[in-house]
Amino acid sequence: MNSTNNDLLVKVKKHMAAFFSQRIGAEYVFHDWHHTLNVVEAVHEIGQQLNLPQDDLEVLEIAAWFHDSGYDQGPEGHEERGCSYAESFLSHHNYPHHKIAKVKRLIMATKTPHSPKDLLEEVICDADLSHLGKKSYWDRCGRIRQELLMTRSIIMSEQEWVDFELDFMRKHQYFTTVAETLYAPRKMKHIKQLRKQKLRLNPQKVESVDDLAKNDKKKKKKKKKITESLKSSEIELKQLNLGRGVETMFRATYRTHVNLSSIADNKANIMLSINAIIISIVLPQLVPRFSSNPALIVPTNILLVVCLASMVFATLATRPKITKTLYTRKDIETRQANLLFFGNFYRMPYADFQWGMMEMIRDSDFLYSSMTKDIYYLGVVLAKKYRYLSICYAIFMYGMIGAVLAFAIAFLM
Repeated sequence: MNSTNNDLLVKVKKHMAAFFSQRIGAEYVFHDWHHTLNVVEAVHEIGQQLNLPQDDLEVLEIAAWFHDSGYDQGPEGHEERGCSYAESFLSHHNYPHHKIAKVKRLIMATKTPHSPKDLLEEVICDADLSHLGKKSYWDRCGRIRQELLMTRSIIMSEQEWVDFELDFMRKHQYFTTVAETLYAPRKMKHIKQLRKQKLRLNPQKVESVDDLAKNDKKKKKKKKKITESLKSSEIELKQLNLGRGVETMFRATYRTHVNLSSIADNKANIMLSINAIIISIVLPQLVPRFSSNPALIVPTNILLVVCLASMVFATLATRPKITKTLYTRKDIETRQANLLFFGNFYRMPYADFQWGMMEMIRDSDFLYSSMTKDIYYLGVVLAKKYRYLSICYAIFMYGMIGAVLAFAIAFLM
């Protein structure tokens, strides 16, 4: 590819970056700049492995840059608008007419459902849906659902969305052998995960017996095993990556526990400070007057006892307690260890701790059970903190009332 064409591609990229920034609405969270970049990268990846000529790679890249530019006026007819924008820009830069026609043809080939008529159209169609077989699938999947809600007011339940996505994934196929090699394996993993998520949402209506028979035909020869697979559905659920919803739940729960713990510590510090100030005032001001006014002895002692008792319980609420559990490799192998709390691993050799963490990362059931156990014991600690705080505030409140009444009686005598 000569330098002139390289300059044109740089201009196309710069033009489209500004176009998406200024003219594509923020509600198009799927058909955004990131999606266009992904398609351009996939076009290069597929085209280079197919050993396409440089001229073909050039028109493919230009078509990829412009293929969703028509979303500035909505999804309807966006391919036609994309062709118009591409023609206007390329004509302004004296791009050959026969290549402009090819770019427009490739943009129109991305119209769904895809029905490519030659190799170049197959390449851009595969690139357009390459995210189905990439790690970014789950993010893009969530974005298209959000876009449908924001732009077309289409609201789907979790079950309806999984059914829709699973149906689309099963019907879709890559046209080129390169795309099949690059993206199909991970796409199949995503289909399996969607099946498991469907099972989680509705264990009784995952798939018919006939469907299971078709999917498991290569592995299962006897019809009895189909029934066994249905009975083992709960076991399959344990292997499911439950996705962002579960991660958000754990993150929110941890954050709530930490915030509540911080609030408890702040309340305890307030009580310690207040009672320390009271004691520092009472001792030098009232104790020297005991000889001249013995009536102050009893109310002063009551006040000091109240302050000291409040400080004791406030200290108990904030006092750290480190467990001394020493886990071994056997505990980790039997999934009995919780390595998420420092008190359980600070005395372990680093090699054992690293091995244990890797085991936890590889086993999602072990990971989630450890997180659940950690949250439970965080809750136990929080309950103890707030119980001590409740006693502390009760002693302070009723004790202060009693002390004030005692001082009032002492001054009236």
